[in-house]
Amino acid sequence: METAISSVPQLNPTNGIHLNGHDDQLALEELERDLPIVYDGQVPLGEVLSRVAQSIYAELSELAETMPNMSDSARKRTLADWVVKIKKQVVKLYAVVKWSRDAATVQKCMNITAFLMNQNQQFEEAIRGLNYAKESLDPARLRNHDLLTSLDVLTTGSYHGLPTMIKKMIVPPTPLTDAEVVKTLTEMEDVIRYRLRLHEIIPVEMAQHRIADGRVYFTVPDLFEASMCLRGGLPEDGWFFVHVEFFITVGGDLTGIQEFPRSPTGFMKRHITDEADNQLAFYLPLPPDHVLPPGVTLPPRPQLSEGVVDAPLVRVFNFLRKFILFLALHKLDSPSACDHLGWADYLSVTMSDNRKSFSASYWLRPAVTANTFGRPRSKLPLLGGTLTISIIEAKGKHNARGPARSPKAHVLAELQQRAKLGASRPSDEVEGLKFEVVWEPAKGALGAVVTAEIPKDFLVINAGDLNFESLLDKVLKRHTHEILAIFQYQLQRNQPRSVFSGPGIVSLAVEEQVEVLRVKLCADEVVLITLDSRTGRFNLRDTGDLTAVEKGPRFKTLSDKINEDPTVLFSLLIRLRLITITDLADKKATYLGLQSFRRRNFLPDELTKLGPSARGALYIQLSNFPAHYLVLVISDDNFRYAFIETRVLPGTMYGNLVMDNLKWLDFKRIHGGDLTITAHSDPTSEGQAGFHLETQVLRELYSYSCALASYINVERQFKLRGIKFTYFNPTLDEAATPELAHIQSSLARSVPALCVEAKHILSGAPAAEAAMPNIRVIPLNWWSDKSAQVVTCVKLKYVQQPMGRTAGTSSVIRPSKRIIYDTTEAVVSFVSENVNTCVDEFLEEWARVSKMVVIAREVGQMSKEKKWPDIRLLSFDLQTVSFAYASDYTVSISCEDQLSTGGNFDLRFSRCEPSADSFNPHDDAEPFLRNILRHGQGRLAPSLHRLVTFLRETLPIAVELEEIRQESQGTVDTFAKAAGWYRLLFGDSRHALDFRLMTKQRVLILDGSHSLFNTGSVQQPEDHQFGLRPIPRFSEIVLDVAKKSIASGVAAPGKIAPIQTGLLCQTEIVRTLGRAVYTAVASALKS
Repeated sequence: METAISSVPQLNPTNGIHLNGHDDQLALEELERDLPIVYDGQVPLGEVLSRVAQSIYAELSELAETMPNMSDSARKRTLADWVVKIKKQVVKLYAVVKWSRDAATVQKCMNITAFLMNQNQQFEEAIRGLNYAKESLDPARLRNHDLLTSLDVLTTGSYHGLPTMIKKMIVPPTPLTDAEVVKTLTEMEDVIRYRLRLHEIIPVEMAQHRIADGRVYFTVPDLFEASMCLRGGLPEDGWFFVHVEFFITVGGDLTGIQEFPRSPTGFMKRHITDEADNQLAFYLPLPPDHVLPPGVTLPPRPQLSEGVVDAPLVRVFNFLRKFILFLALHKLDSPSACDHLGWADYLSVTMSDNRKSFSASYWLRPAVTANTFGRPRSKLPLLGGTLTISIIEAKGKHNARGPARSPKAHVLAELQQRAKLGASRPSDEVEGLKFEVVWEPAKGALGAVVTAEIPKDFLVINAGDLNFESLLDKVLKRHTHEILAIFQYQLQRNQPRSVFSGPGIVSLAVEEQVEVLRVKLCADEVVLITLDSRTGRFNLRDTGDLTAVEKGPRFKTLSDKINEDPTVLFSLLIRLRLITITDLADKKATYLGLQSFRRRNFLPDELTKLGPSARGALYIQLSNFPAHYLVLVISDDNFRYAFIETRVLPGTMYGNLVMDNLKWLDFKRIHGGDLTITAHSDPTSEGQAGFHLETQVLRELYSYSCALASYINVERQFKLRGIKFTYFNPTLDEAATPELAHIQSSLARSVPALCVEAKHILSGAPAAEAAMPNIRVIPLNWWSDKSAQVVTCVKLKYVQQPMGRTAGTSSVIRPSKRIIYDTTEAVVSFVSENVNTCVDEFLEEWARVSKMVVIAREVGQMSKEKKWPDIRLLSFDLQTVSFAYASDYTVSISCEDQLSTGGNFDLRFSRCEPSADSFNPHDDAEPFLRNILRHGQGRLAPSLHRLVTFLRETLPIAVELEEIRQESQGTVDTFAKAAGWYRLLFGDSRHALDFRLMTKQRVLILDGSHSLFNTGSVQQPEDHQFGLRPIPRFSEIVLDVAKKSIASGVAAPGKIAPIQTGLLCQTEIVRTLGRAVYTAVASALKS
């Protein structure tokens, strides 16, 4: 007793007493592991880094596509702005990374806060529990105290009424010595050895045994080890059960090991012991000292038939094996397995009524709700398949009863029975039990019919590792593989001409230890289809490239639709492919700054014009031609390119569009022989999905469409006027210079020009004879963002070099924004800023330029043809012609309003030599002189000659009258009444002299009151109360002036003729005679 007492461990007073069952203080790490994990409001740092990296990469890709087409300054500015923006993001990210160093501390604080909140809740619940207990126990009462027993103990110190059985149970008998114990066990081992070798039928499966410690240990490989002992040494003494140890291990879940212990204890041990003893003593009589409770009657004990020998070890073997198998089956069926694996919502486990089998139904789906839209929906099973594990009897081939044994084991069993029983037979036979696993995939599960053809050794239960999780995982992976393989076959072969039928387009692969169906949609776009083996749900995702940004919502939506009805996988992939291709083309158009639309308001019949193979389209609107579009038609194999012209259908509510003009574009033909860009990848090549649209291809197609729109608008104007035109390309064989490569499209040399005949386009136009027979029309700037232009080139028949200050020194001049003149080749280029009105603008400019060319040519020839040496051309720039028509008197002619009949001419008169008085008196007659050219339409050259003749013949009149006006200092006034009619009005405004140009260079000086066309007598003064009055004695004055001029030799006889109302003379003496007549009339009026 002293030793026992001294062996009790002493408490360390420094560490205090033991609290709450803990022997030692827990480590800090163990305490932290007990804290709840809280992630509210937190984002993984890796996800933030991934998002930022993806965003930077995507923007860099966009810059790489767009910056080569920018100017150097724009490229530098764009790159600088991008660097500043990215720097801000990286700085923010750096701050987040620095802060993340304290994330563990913050996480620990959040966990502690959650732990304290849980603890506070537990305290509150404990308080409420105590209050409830107080309120519940208040009315409770204890039974009355045992007063008699208390008095006996207090008075005598012991119990007087204690039963003797208690004393026997408490007071131990005298123990045996060690030698007696060893001797007894040795004798019992000999008896056991004798019984086993001569009498007891031992199952072959349990033949491996050893005898020790007074009992026998039977070992069944992969099942159990059990020990039994005899009740005594007599032949009729039976066996009793001692212990059992299981060799079966339930793997996977760690909780299963705790629920299925290797050595049973407690209630399980008692249950196994009692049942095993009952099986061992099934045919034995009850012991003599067995007393039944009152009122209990046992049925008679079973008796052995004649020739039957009791086989208790066979019965206990059958019991233990059946117990272990059923217990293992029950543990596999435990609901905690589903909860632990996270399969509670997708896995259903049911046990059969006889408890010999259980079935696990996986990939459970909720019942389909009613379809509110009336569309038929395929009926799919609500589960993916069933895995059944059952305990069956394995019968041998040689006998109807008994287990399935090897030939060796079968022979050993027969030899044992003959040696020990002879002609008798055992009371029990060994039951052949084993696990059987059956996999039954549901027909049509997830839209695929899978056959359960698997190898024999595929589903085998290993008793050493009875792992339901691994067995189910093996089945699910097999089922997943079969479904993905079926979908692969359907995508490649199920359709007559599937877009996924090309080699390498659809393939099965393993990524991150997960089997995926890899589908190449287009170009480098790949979608991965996975089937979650746990939930049986499809998931669509991209390859995880840096360029894949913000595609998650789209893939999630498509995944949900596939999970609702997996049979729509093909149609959804087609839809995803179309969306991806459209996104790719739209992204390229955005890089180039183009306006694109995925839908236009076309009528359904109009869309059929794109062809039966069209699956979708992207409409790129031409910036300079809003009614025209470059259409990227998406077919099954690749892009097709079309150019369309649209028109709003009148009378429609929503402004429906129709296609008035559609042209298909062939990029290879458009680009020419130096094609270096792969616009159409071969979809039949290995792993190629087509639709490799490069930015340069789209840029050139857009430029060509702009050129096509320009040509169509120009051709429409020709067709409206009935003008015939042809195509030609003068620069097709010329090499492009580096200078032109930067300012125009690479397609400029391959785009032809239009050629029209001058007699057609200039029919009815003024000065049509000035143009050569062929006129070239070339649309320009269709490749740039600026407005498109049309250049019309006309080669002149008459080469007239520009002159004057505006002509410049270059061989190419540009007198106005719309006109360019090559003086070397005599080619005039008319530039129109509006393609839709280019023909009208050309005709207007041509009317102006052609007249100026004709005028300049005629002026240049006048000095020789008319022998007028003082006529000389001063300046010519296609817009204005200035020339000197006499001495230093000049006129400048320009044109206005050329589309009206004849047009308007503007005349500006001046002097060549600047002086104090550089006024040209012809300027007053300009409104009348311009009509000479205007009414000479169709005969511009003769009308110009007439104008110059008028100017030269009226110049003496105009100059002399201007001098008289200046000398009179305001007493007289002079002005033009018509092109060849000038009037000198005296100061009283009642008398006037008229100077009128007549034919053959004659001038008539007459009284202003007299009409040139009035043949009557001169009006009397009383008839001119409100008009001019006759000059007194005007006929005498005229006659006197004529006589004096002849007498002085100023005028030769026959060159002057006085008449009743005036004087007729030649233009060369009009200044002298006019001065003389004016002087005489002024003197007469004064007197």
